Formats: sequence, C-alpha cells, structure tokens
Amino acid sequence: MSESQAATQKVTPQTATGAVAPSVPPHPVVSRSEWHEARTALLAKEKAFTKLRDQLSAKQRALPWVRVEKQYIFDGPSGKMTLAQLFNGRSQLFIKHFMMGPGQTRQCVGCSFEVDHLEGLLVHLENHDLAYAVVARATIEEIEAYRKAMGWKFTWVSSYHSDFNYDFNVSFTPEQLASGSAYYNFGQAKPGMEDLSGDSVFFKDDAGRIFHTYSTFGRGGEQFLGAYSFLDVTPKGRNENGPYHTLGDWVRPRNMYGKGGTVEGNGRFHAPGCACAVHK
Repeated sequence: MSESQAATQKVTPQTATGAVAPSVPPHPVVSRSEWHEARTALLAKEKAFTKLRDQLSAKQRALPWVRVEKQYIFDGPSGKMTLAQLFNGRSQLFIKHFMMGPGQTRQCVGCSFEVDHLEGLLVHLENHDLAYAVVARATIEEIEAYRKAMGWKFTWVSSYHSDFNYDFNVSFTPEQLASGSAYYNFGQAKPGMEDLSGDSVFFKDDAGRIFHTYSTFGRGGEQFLGAYSFLDVTPKGRNENGPYHTLGDWVRPRNMYGKGGTVEGNGRFHAPGCACAVHK
C-alpha cells in the first residue's frame, strides 16, 4: 500500500466479538513516517502542558495557610482520635472527604473509585512524610462494616460527633438543604444532598500547630484519579458518553463489575434488584 493510500484509509474499531464499537469514530491510518511527524508535533504541546502543570502545582503549594484552632475529635475503629493523631507521626496529612452519611446504604462510586487507588500507593505516600485518612459522617460502625467488605486498609474515621464535615463545607444542615443554598466548592451552590465529596491537605509543624493548606472539590478531585491517566491516552478515552457524561457512566464498585446495577446522577450505586423509591 502506498503512503497516499495509507493516509486516506480509515479504521472503524471493533470489539472482541467483531461488533462495531460506536464510541470510537473512524480513524485515519497513516504511514509510520507520517505518524511520527504528527506525534512529534503533539509532543511539543505535551511538554508545554507539563511546564504549565508544574507552574500550577507550585501555586497550589504556595497558597497561604489557615491555622486550625478547633480541636476535632473523630471516632476511630479503636476509639477516639484527634486530627493531630491522624498525622501518625508525619508532618503532612491528606484527607479524603468521603460522601457517606449516617444510615446511607448506597455507596458513592466516585469516592470508592478514588480510594481504590490507594492500595499500592499508600506505602510510597507514607515514606514521603504524608499520612492519608478518609473521613465520613457515617457512624464508625457503618464505616468499618463497609471498609472491611471492600477490603480497604487505610485509616477511615467518623466525624459523626464532630463539626469537621460542616466546617470544611462537605456536609450540610437541614436548613441549608431547605434553602437550596450552601457554600461548596468556594461558592454558593445548591448541595442537593447532605454530604458531598472533596479532598483537603493539612500540615503540622514541630510545635504541633496544624494548618489547613489546600482543598479541592468537584472535578478538582480528578487529579487523584490515576486511572484517568491511562484511559486518556487510549482510543476510547474515558468513554463517558452518557447519561451523565461523568465517571458515573461506567465506574462501579470494584466488586460489582459485570454484575449489573445502576448509578444515580449523584453518584450513588444501586445493586441489581434494588427496589428503593428511586426506581419507582
């Protein structure tokens, strides 16, 4: 085949069974030299993006800090724990605000997807002076049952008896929900539900003082979803083609792939055969 023929040929991707994969458009197929030329041009943009990413990361680290004056007490699997104890002897602490309130029976697929990344990563974080903990407003009994069922080994504590979730704007009072307005993601918004997700970073100095240094919400949490880095360079990409055009289109609890079930627009998973009011 000549280079000119190769340049105009298109491939329609198929699945393993031979069926057409509708989420991938027909794609041009070119010679190796033409591919190399296109790839080199893209590399220049990738390098520029990397430098911009470095600059943004530097600005994230350079944010001013806020001293945490309140004494937060959490319920842990072995008893009460302070915010300081969550550092576990380290100077930095990353907290995942997990979207799980008391009595919640349907897990958040996005939060679960994020913490699934920790299994092989945690030892590296801890050896880089960074502790990791998950906080949710559910009771510690509910948290422990869920954590053990999923096989997660990271620290997970309950803020059920604490103002922590409310102070960091990831949980909302009945009055806020009724008014349709609350402070979330650094602006007034309609929360729609009692608990939302996010990520926060803290620093503890040699004197034991704790500072809040960074938080992010919404799509800001995507920087902690390493799976996207793999998917984004594949032909199908994230393949989030509806109905929500988010990870809710395809992510499921890791023990539920291939078993059916549905996900609400708010990210909560419903197991097969669920007969709750959402399905009526």
